[in-house]
Amino acid sequence: MTDFDYDLFVVGAGSGGVRAGRMAAAKGVKVAIAEDLYLGGTCVNVGCVPKKLYVYASHYAESIHEAKGFGLETSEPVFNWATLRDNKKAEIGRLNGIYGNLLRNSGCDIIDGKATVVDSNRVEVAGKVYSARRILIATGGWPFVPEFPGSEHVITSNEVFDLEQFPQRVIVVGGGYIAVEFAGIFAGLGAKTHLIYRGDMILRGFDNEVREFVAQEISKKGVDLCLHTNIESVSKQADGSLVATLTDGSTLEADQILYATGRKPKTQGLGLEEAGVELADSGAIMVNDQFQSSVPSIYAIGDVIDRVQLTPVALAEAMALVRNLYDEGSADVDYELIPTAVFCQPNIGTVGLSEEQARERYTDIAVYRSEFRALKHTISGSDERTLMKMIVDTATDRVVGVHMVGAEAGEIIQGIAVALKAGATKVVFDSTIGIHPTAAEEFVTMREPTRR
Repeated sequence: MTDFDYDLFVVGAGSGGVRAGRMAAAKGVKVAIAEDLYLGGTCVNVGCVPKKLYVYASHYAESIHEAKGFGLETSEPVFNWATLRDNKKAEIGRLNGIYGNLLRNSGCDIIDGKATVVDSNRVEVAGKVYSARRILIATGGWPFVPEFPGSEHVITSNEVFDLEQFPQRVIVVGGGYIAVEFAGIFAGLGAKTHLIYRGDMILRGFDNEVREFVAQEISKKGVDLCLHTNIESVSKQADGSLVATLTDGSTLEADQILYATGRKPKTQGLGLEEAGVELADSGAIMVNDQFQSSVPSIYAIGDVIDRVQLTPVALAEAMALVRNLYDEGSADVDYELIPTAVFCQPNIGTVGLSEEQARERYTDIAVYRSEFRALKHTISGSDERTLMKMIVDTATDRVVGVHMVGAEAGEIIQGIAVALKAGATKVVFDSTIGIHPTAAEEFVTMREPTRR
Protein backbone atom coordinates (compact mmCIF):
# COMPACT_ATOMS: atom_id res chain seq x y z
CA MET A 1 0.00 0.00 0.00
CA THR A 2 1.54 3.28 -1.07
CA ASP A 3 -1.40 5.70 -0.99
CA PHE A 4 -2.88 6.43 2.45
CA ASP A 5 -5.77 8.53 3.66
CA TYR A 6 -3.47 10.00 6.31
CA ASP A 7 0.22 10.14 7.09
CA LEU A 8 -0.49 9.89 10.82
CA PHE A 9 -3.65 8.60 12.48
CA VAL A 10 -3.78 9.36 16.23
CA VAL A 11 -6.03 7.27 18.45
CA GLY A 12 -6.85 9.31 21.54
CA ALA A 13 -7.12 13.09 21.96
CA GLY A 14 -5.54 13.41 25.38
CA SER A 15 -2.51 15.55 26.18
CA GLY A 16 -0.02 13.37 24.31
CA GLY A 17 -2.21 12.66 21.31
CA VAL A 18 -3.24 16.29 20.84
CA ARG A 19 0.34 17.53 21.12
CA ALA A 20 1.64 14.93 18.64
CA GLY A 21 -1.19 15.63 16.18
CA ARG A 22 -0.76 19.40 16.33
CA MET A 23 3.02 19.28 16.06
CA ALA A 24 2.93 16.89 13.11
CA ALA A 25 0.19 18.82 11.28
CA ALA A 26 2.16 22.05 11.72
CA LYS A 27 4.96 20.38 9.75
CA GLY A 28 2.65 19.60 6.83
CA VAL A 29 1.83 16.05 7.85
CA LYS A 30 -1.72 14.94 7.05
CA VAL A 31 -3.16 14.01 10.44
CA ALA A 32 -6.42 12.60 11.78
CA ILE A 33 -7.20 12.21 15.47
CA ALA A 34 -10.04 10.02 16.78
CA GLU A 35 -11.65 10.39 20.21
CA ASP A 36 -14.83 8.87 21.62
CA LEU A 37 -14.98 10.66 24.99
CA TYR A 38 -13.64 14.18 25.38
CA LEU A 39 -10.92 16.37 23.93
CA GLY A 40 -8.03 16.89 26.32
CA GLY A 41 -8.17 13.42 27.84
CA THR A 42 -7.98 12.59 31.54
CA CYS A 43 -5.95 15.62 32.57
CA VAL A 44 -8.35 18.26 31.29
CA ASN A 45 -11.61 16.46 32.01
CA VAL A 46 -11.28 14.13 34.99
CA GLY A 47 -7.74 14.66 36.21
CA CYS A 48 -5.22 17.41 36.80
CA VAL A 49 -7.33 20.46 35.94
CA PRO A 50 -10.62 19.76 37.76
CA LYS A 51 -8.72 18.20 40.64
CA LYS A 52 -6.63 21.34 41.14
CA LEU A 53 -9.78 23.49 41.02
CA TYR A 54 -11.30 21.33 43.76
CA VAL A 55 -8.06 21.52 45.75
CA TYR A 56 -8.31 25.32 45.61
CA ALA A 57 -11.90 25.09 46.84
CA SER A 58 -10.93 22.84 49.73
CA HIS A 59 -8.46 25.45 51.04
CA TYR A 60 -10.89 28.33 51.34
CA ALA A 61 -12.72 27.32 54.52
CA GLU A 62 -9.40 26.85 56.30
CA SER A 63 -8.15 30.18 55.00
CA ILE A 64 -11.27 31.92 56.27
CA HIS A 65 -10.70 30.49 59.74
CA GLU A 66 -7.03 31.47 59.65
CA ALA A 67 -7.95 35.02 58.63
CA LYS A 68 -9.30 35.69 62.13
CA GLY A 69 -5.75 35.74 63.43
CA PHE A 70 -5.08 38.61 61.03
CA GLY A 71 -8.06 40.61 62.23
CA LEU A 72 -10.54 39.61 59.54
CA GLU A 73 -13.83 38.66 61.16
CA THR A 74 -16.44 36.85 59.08
CA SER A 75 -19.35 34.47 59.53
CA GLU A 76 -18.97 30.72 59.20
CA PRO A 77 -18.65 29.84 55.46
CA VAL A 78 -21.37 27.81 53.77
CA PHE A 79 -20.27 25.47 51.01
CA ASN A 80 -22.42 25.07 47.89
CA TRP A 81 -21.31 21.96 45.99
CA ALA A 82 -23.47 22.70 42.94
CA THR A 83 -21.75 26.06 42.43
CA LEU A 84 -18.29 24.50 42.47
CA ARG A 85 -19.31 21.57 40.29
CA ASP A 86 -21.09 23.67 37.68
CA ASN A 87 -18.37 26.32 37.51
CA LYS A 88 -15.89 23.52 37.00
CA LYS A 89 -18.04 22.11 34.18
CA ALA A 90 -18.12 25.49 32.47
CA GLU A 91 -14.33 25.81 32.64
CA ILE A 92 -13.79 22.29 31.30
CA GLY A 93 -16.21 23.05 28.47
CA ARG A 94 -14.18 26.13 27.63
CA LEU A 95 -10.98 24.08 27.56
CA ASN A 96 -12.59 21.41 25.36
CA GLY A 97 -13.41 24.15 22.86
CA ILE A 98 -9.85 25.44 22.93
CA TYR A 99 -8.46 21.96 22.27
CA GLY A 100 -10.84 21.51 19.34
CA ASN A 101 -9.81 24.85 17.85
CA LEU A 102 -6.12 24.10 18.32
CA LEU A 103 -6.46 20.83 16.46
CA ARG A 104 -8.58 22.21 13.64
CA ASN A 105 -6.41 25.31 13.22
CA SER A 106 -3.30 23.15 12.98
CA GLY A 107 -4.89 21.19 10.13
CA CYS A 108 -5.89 18.00 11.98
CA ASP A 109 -9.09 16.20 11.05
CA ILE A 110 -11.06 15.37 14.20
CA ILE A 111 -13.01 12.12 13.96
CA ASP A 112 -15.63 11.47 16.66
CA GLY A 113 -15.90 7.85 17.74
CA LYS A 114 -14.04 4.90 19.17
CA ALA A 115 -11.19 3.78 16.95
CA THR A 116 -10.04 0.20 16.61
CA VAL A 117 -6.92 -0.96 14.84
CA VAL A 118 -7.69 -3.24 11.90
CA ASP A 119 -4.10 -3.98 10.94
CA SER A 120 -0.72 -2.30 10.63
CA ASN A 121 -2.03 0.52 8.46
CA ARG A 122 -5.78 0.68 8.94
CA VAL A 123 -8.09 2.02 11.63
CA GLU A 124 -11.88 1.70 11.85
CA VAL A 125 -14.14 4.34 13.39
CA ALA A 126 -17.94 3.98 13.39
CA GLY A 127 -17.85 1.46 10.57
CA LYS A 128 -15.54 3.48 8.32
CA VAL A 129 -12.02 2.32 7.64
CA TYR A 130 -9.14 4.81 7.28
CA SER A 131 -5.68 3.98 6.04
CA ALA A 132 -2.56 5.58 7.51
CA ARG A 133 1.17 5.38 6.96
CA ARG A 134 1.62 5.45 10.73
CA ILE A 135 -0.77 4.91 13.64
CA LEU A 136 -0.17 6.46 17.04
CA ILE A 137 -1.92 5.05 20.11
CA ALA A 138 -2.35 7.66 22.85
CA THR A 139 -5.40 6.40 24.72
CA GLY A 140 -3.97 6.95 28.22
CA GLY A 141 -5.08 5.09 31.33
CA TRP A 142 -8.30 4.16 33.07
CA PRO A 143 -9.13 3.78 36.78
CA PHE A 144 -8.95 0.23 38.11
CA VAL A 145 -11.32 -1.15 40.75
CA PRO A 146 -10.82 -4.71 42.01
CA GLU A 147 -13.86 -6.96 42.08
CA PHE A 148 -15.37 -7.70 45.48
CA PRO A 149 -18.91 -8.06 46.87
CA GLY A 150 -20.57 -4.69 46.36
CA SER A 151 -17.86 -3.21 44.14
CA GLU A 152 -20.61 -1.94 41.83
CA HIS A 153 -21.53 0.63 44.50
CA VAL A 154 -18.19 2.44 44.52
CA ILE A 155 -17.02 5.27 42.26
CA THR A 156 -13.68 6.24 40.72
CA SER A 157 -11.98 9.52 39.90
CA ASN A 158 -13.92 9.52 36.61
CA GLU A 159 -17.24 10.04 38.41
CA VAL A 160 -16.21 11.93 41.52
CA PHE A 161 -16.18 15.41 39.98
CA ASP A 162 -19.85 15.46 38.98
CA LEU A 163 -21.72 13.96 41.92
CA GLU A 164 -25.32 15.09 42.21
CA GLN A 165 -24.99 15.72 45.95
CA PHE A 166 -21.96 16.46 48.09
CA PRO A 167 -21.34 13.44 50.37
CA GLN A 168 -21.08 14.23 54.07
CA ARG A 169 -19.31 10.93 54.81
CA VAL A 170 -16.64 9.66 52.43
CA ILE A 171 -14.33 6.67 52.32
CA VAL A 172 -11.34 6.96 49.99
CA VAL A 173 -9.51 3.70 49.26
CA GLY A 174 -5.88 3.78 48.11
CA GLY A 175 -2.51 5.08 49.14
CA GLY A 176 -1.27 6.86 46.01
CA TYR A 177 -1.33 10.53 45.17
CA ILE A 178 -4.88 10.47 43.73
CA ALA A 179 -6.29 8.92 46.92
CA VAL A 180 -4.38 11.29 49.20
CA GLU A 181 -5.42 14.34 47.16
CA PHE A 182 -9.11 13.45 47.14
CA ALA A 183 -9.09 12.66 50.85
CA GLY A 184 -7.78 16.19 51.40
CA ILE A 185 -10.36 17.68 49.05
CA PHE A 186 -13.30 16.03 50.81
CA ALA A 187 -12.00 16.76 54.30
CA GLY A 188 -11.30 20.36 53.36
CA LEU A 189 -14.83 20.80 52.02
CA GLY A 190 -16.31 19.52 55.25
CA ALA A 191 -16.92 15.80 54.75
CA LYS A 192 -16.08 13.24 57.41
CA THR A 193 -13.30 11.45 55.57
CA HIS A 194 -11.59 8.08 56.03
CA LEU A 195 -8.56 7.13 53.93
CA ILE A 196 -8.11 3.37 53.83
CA TYR A 197 -4.86 1.81 52.66
CA ARG A 198 -3.80 -1.82 52.91
CA GLY A 199 -0.09 -0.95 53.25
CA ASP A 200 1.92 0.31 56.19
CA MET A 201 2.26 3.89 54.89
CA ILE A 202 0.72 6.03 52.13
CA LEU A 203 2.55 7.36 49.04
CA ARG A 204 4.76 4.38 48.27
CA GLY A 205 7.75 5.42 46.17
CA PHE A 206 8.14 8.83 47.79
CA ASP A 207 10.84 9.64 50.33
CA ASN A 208 9.98 7.80 53.56
CA GLU A 209 10.44 10.85 55.74
CA VAL A 210 8.13 12.82 53.46
CA ARG A 211 5.53 10.03 53.62
CA GLU A 212 5.49 9.96 57.39
CA PHE A 213 5.41 13.75 57.66
CA VAL A 214 2.48 14.01 55.23
CA ALA A 215 0.54 11.31 57.07
CA GLN A 216 0.92 13.35 60.24
CA GLU A 217 -0.13 16.60 58.57
CA ILE A 218 -3.18 15.30 56.70
CA SER A 219 -4.40 13.70 59.92
CA LYS A 220 -4.37 17.18 61.47
CA LYS A 221 -6.61 18.35 58.62
CA GLY A 222 -9.37 15.88 59.40
CA VAL A 223 -8.41 12.84 57.33
CA ASP A 224 -8.87 9.67 59.40
CA LEU A 225 -6.01 7.51 58.15
CA CYS A 226 -6.66 3.74 58.38
CA LEU A 227 -3.57 1.69 57.50
CA HIS A 228 -3.05 -2.09 57.27
CA THR A 229 -6.68 -2.61 56.29
CA ASN A 230 -8.90 -2.93 53.25
CA ILE A 231 -12.54 -3.27 52.26
CA GLU A 232 -13.96 -6.80 52.12
CA SER A 233 -17.44 -5.86 50.94
CA VAL A 234 -19.84 -2.96 50.46
CA SER A 235 -23.61 -3.09 50.96
CA LYS A 236 -26.14 -0.45 49.98
CA GLN A 237 -28.77 0.52 52.52
CA ALA A 238 -32.41 1.45 51.91
CA ASP A 239 -31.62 5.16 52.33
CA GLY A 240 -28.85 4.97 49.69
CA SER A 241 -26.00 5.05 52.17
CA LEU A 242 -23.18 2.50 52.02
CA VAL A 243 -21.74 0.21 54.66
CA ALA A 244 -18.17 -0.99 54.12
CA THR A 245 -17.00 -4.11 55.95
CA LEU A 246 -13.24 -4.03 56.53
CA THR A 247 -10.77 -6.89 56.71
CA ASP A 248 -10.67 -6.66 60.51
CA GLY A 249 -14.45 -7.18 60.68
CA SER A 250 -15.29 -3.58 61.57
CA THR A 251 -17.70 -1.48 59.51
CA LEU A 252 -17.81 2.10 58.29
CA GLU A 253 -20.82 3.99 56.95
CA ALA A 254 -20.46 6.41 54.07
CA ASP A 255 -22.41 8.33 51.47
CA GLN A 256 -19.73 7.68 48.83
CA ILE A 257 -16.80 5.31 48.53
CA LEU A 258 -14.08 6.43 46.13
CA TYR A 259 -11.61 3.85 44.86
CA ALA A 260 -8.25 5.30 43.84
CA THR A 261 -6.31 2.05 43.74
CA GLY A 262 -4.46 2.62 40.52
CA ARG A 263 -4.90 3.09 36.80
CA LYS A 264 -4.30 0.69 33.95
CA PRO A 265 -3.31 1.41 30.34
CA LYS A 266 -6.47 1.80 28.26
CA THR A 267 -5.81 -0.79 25.57
CA GLN A 268 -8.77 -3.15 25.83
CA GLY A 269 -10.98 -3.32 22.78
CA LEU A 270 -8.56 -1.46 20.50
CA GLY A 271 -7.73 -4.49 18.36
CA LEU A 272 -4.05 -4.20 19.19
CA GLU A 273 -3.29 -7.82 19.98
CA GLU A 274 -5.17 -8.96 16.90
CA ALA A 275 -2.99 -6.59 14.86
CA GLY A 276 0.16 -8.14 16.35
CA VAL A 277 1.03 -5.41 18.87
CA GLU A 278 2.83 -6.81 21.90
CA LEU A 279 1.34 -5.85 25.26
CA ALA A 280 2.76 -6.20 28.76
CA ASP A 281 0.84 -8.13 31.42
CA SER A 282 -0.52 -4.78 32.64
CA GLY A 283 -1.97 -4.06 29.20
CA ALA A 284 0.70 -1.46 28.43
CA ILE A 285 1.99 -1.26 24.87
CA MET A 286 5.59 -2.40 24.62
CA VAL A 287 7.65 0.17 22.67
CA ASN A 288 11.30 0.71 21.81
CA ASP A 289 13.35 3.89 22.24
CA GLN A 290 11.55 5.43 19.24
CA PHE A 291 8.09 4.71 20.76
CA GLN A 292 7.61 2.06 18.11
CA SER A 293 5.60 -1.05 18.96
CA SER A 294 6.26 -4.59 17.76
CA VAL A 295 4.37 -3.56 14.61
CA PRO A 296 6.75 -1.00 13.01
CA SER A 297 4.00 1.32 11.71
CA ILE A 298 2.22 1.51 15.09
CA TYR A 299 3.57 3.82 17.79
CA ALA A 300 2.46 4.67 21.33
CA ILE A 301 3.13 7.40 23.90
CA GLY A 302 1.87 8.56 27.28
CA ASP A 303 0.18 6.58 30.04
CA VAL A 304 -0.63 3.78 27.64
CA ILE A 305 3.06 2.76 27.61
CA ASP A 306 3.17 3.00 31.43
CA ARG A 307 6.59 4.59 31.85
CA VAL A 308 5.84 7.72 33.85
CA GLN A 309 2.16 8.56 34.21
CA LEU A 310 2.35 12.34 34.18
CA THR A 311 0.84 14.78 31.67
CA PRO A 312 4.09 16.73 31.07
CA VAL A 313 5.86 13.44 30.33
CA ALA A 314 3.25 12.56 27.70
CA LEU A 315 3.79 15.99 26.15
CA ALA A 316 7.56 15.48 26.10
CA GLU A 317 7.14 12.05 24.49
CA ALA A 318 4.82 13.50 21.86
CA MET A 319 7.31 16.20 20.91
CA ALA A 320 10.17 13.70 20.82
CA LEU A 321 8.19 11.36 18.58
CA VAL A 322 7.29 14.07 16.07
CA ARG A 323 10.82 15.39 16.13
CA ASN A 324 12.14 11.91 15.36
CA LEU A 325 9.61 11.06 12.64
CA TYR A 326 9.39 14.36 10.79
CA ASP A 327 12.44 16.44 11.73
CA GLU A 328 15.19 13.80 11.69
CA GLY A 329 15.74 14.57 15.34
CA SER A 330 16.18 12.33 18.37
CA ALA A 331 13.32 10.50 20.06
CA ASP A 332 15.18 10.61 23.37
CA VAL A 333 13.24 11.70 26.45
CA ASP A 334 15.19 12.27 29.65
CA TYR A 335 13.25 10.58 32.43
CA GLU A 336 15.74 11.63 35.10
CA LEU A 337 14.94 14.48 37.49
CA ILE A 338 11.24 14.75 36.65
CA PRO A 339 9.66 17.10 39.19
CA THR A 340 6.24 16.26 40.53
CA ALA A 341 3.73 17.45 43.09
CA VAL A 342 0.99 15.96 45.21
CA PHE A 343 -1.75 18.49 45.88
CA CYS A 344 -2.64 17.23 49.32
CA GLN A 345 -2.82 19.60 52.29
CA PRO A 346 -0.12 20.70 52.70
CA ASN A 347 1.34 20.11 49.21
CA ILE A 348 4.27 17.88 48.37
CA GLY A 349 6.84 18.94 45.80
CA THR A 350 9.72 16.68 44.88
CA VAL A 351 12.49 16.30 42.31
CA GLY A 352 15.29 13.79 42.10
CA LEU A 353 16.10 10.90 44.41
CA SER A 354 14.55 10.02 47.72
CA GLU A 355 16.96 9.45 50.60
CA GLU A 356 16.47 5.69 50.22
CA GLN A 357 17.24 5.78 46.49
CA ALA A 358 20.28 7.97 47.04
CA ARG A 359 21.70 5.55 49.62
CA GLU A 360 21.44 2.76 47.06
CA ARG A 361 23.07 4.76 44.27
CA TYR A 362 25.86 6.65 46.06
CA THR A 363 28.59 5.62 48.48
CA ASP A 364 28.19 8.64 50.73
CA ILE A 365 25.39 11.19 50.95
CA ALA A 366 24.64 14.18 53.13
CA VAL A 367 21.04 14.90 54.12
CA TYR A 368 19.95 18.43 54.97
CA ARG A 369 16.60 18.76 56.70
CA SER A 370 14.56 21.63 58.05
CA GLU A 371 11.14 21.56 59.71
CA PHE A 372 9.37 24.70 60.84
CA ARG A 373 6.12 26.56 61.29
CA ALA A 374 5.66 28.95 58.38
CA LEU A 375 5.55 32.66 59.22
CA LYS A 376 1.89 32.87 58.19
CA HIS A 377 0.91 30.36 60.83
CA THR A 378 2.60 32.13 63.71
CA ILE A 379 -0.62 34.14 64.02
CA SER A 380 -3.10 32.17 61.86
CA GLY A 381 -3.80 29.68 64.61
CA SER A 382 -2.91 26.73 62.37
CA ASP A 383 -0.48 24.10 63.62
CA GLU A 384 0.57 23.16 60.07
CA ARG A 385 4.27 22.56 59.70
CA THR A 386 6.60 22.65 56.69
CA LEU A 387 9.31 20.12 55.84
CA MET A 388 12.23 20.77 53.50
CA LYS A 389 14.87 18.25 52.62
CA MET A 390 17.94 18.21 50.40
CA ILE A 391 20.12 15.22 49.51
CA VAL A 392 23.71 15.69 48.31
CA ASP A 393 26.22 13.27 46.80
CA THR A 394 29.26 14.17 48.88
CA ALA A 395 31.75 12.90 46.31
CA THR A 396 30.66 15.50 43.73
CA ASP A 397 28.75 17.95 45.97
CA ARG A 398 25.90 17.64 43.48
CA VAL A 399 22.35 18.00 44.79
CA VAL A 400 20.55 14.79 43.77
CA GLY A 401 17.19 15.20 45.49
CA VAL A 402 15.02 17.99 46.89
CA HIS A 403 11.72 17.47 48.71
CA MET A 404 9.22 19.81 50.30
CA VAL A 405 5.96 19.49 52.18
CA GLY A 406 4.28 22.85 52.61
CA ALA A 407 2.29 25.61 50.99
CA GLU A 408 2.95 26.04 47.24
CA ALA A 409 5.53 23.24 47.28
CA GLY A 410 4.93 22.49 43.60
CA GLU A 411 5.58 26.10 42.60
CA ILE A 412 8.85 26.17 44.56
CA ILE A 413 10.14 22.78 43.40
CA GLN A 414 9.54 23.63 39.71
CA GLY A 415 12.26 26.27 39.90
CA ILE A 416 14.60 24.03 41.85
CA ALA A 417 14.14 21.31 39.22
CA VAL A 418 15.79 23.64 36.69
CA ALA A 419 18.78 24.00 39.01
CA LEU A 420 19.11 20.25 39.43
CA LYS A 421 18.86 19.71 35.66
CA ALA A 422 21.71 22.19 35.29
CA GLY A 423 23.81 20.14 37.72
CA ALA A 424 23.69 22.51 40.69
CA THR A 425 25.93 21.65 43.61
CA LYS A 426 25.38 22.37 47.27
CA VAL A 427 27.96 25.16 46.97
CA VAL A 428 25.75 26.80 44.31
CA PHE A 429 22.73 26.64 46.61
CA ASP A 430 24.79 28.02 49.51
CA SER A 431 26.08 30.91 47.43
CA THR A 432 22.58 31.91 46.28
CA ILE A 433 21.02 34.75 48.22
CA GLY A 434 17.56 33.99 49.52
CA ILE A 435 14.37 36.00 49.24
CA HIS A 436 13.28 37.03 52.73
CA PRO A 437 10.88 36.27 54.28
CA THR A 438 9.86 33.20 52.29
CA ALA A 439 9.76 29.49 52.95
CA ALA A 440 11.78 28.90 49.78
CA GLU A 441 14.83 30.69 51.19
CA GLU A 442 15.33 27.73 53.52
CA PHE A 443 16.75 25.80 50.57
CA VAL A 444 19.67 28.23 50.30
CA THR A 445 20.32 28.58 54.04
CA MET A 446 20.64 24.95 55.15
CA ARG A 447 24.33 24.90 56.09
CA GLU A 448 24.88 21.82 58.26
CA PRO A 449 23.80 18.30 57.27
CA THR A 450 21.32 16.59 59.56
CA ARG A 451 22.94 13.21 58.89
CA ARG A 452 25.34 11.47 56.57
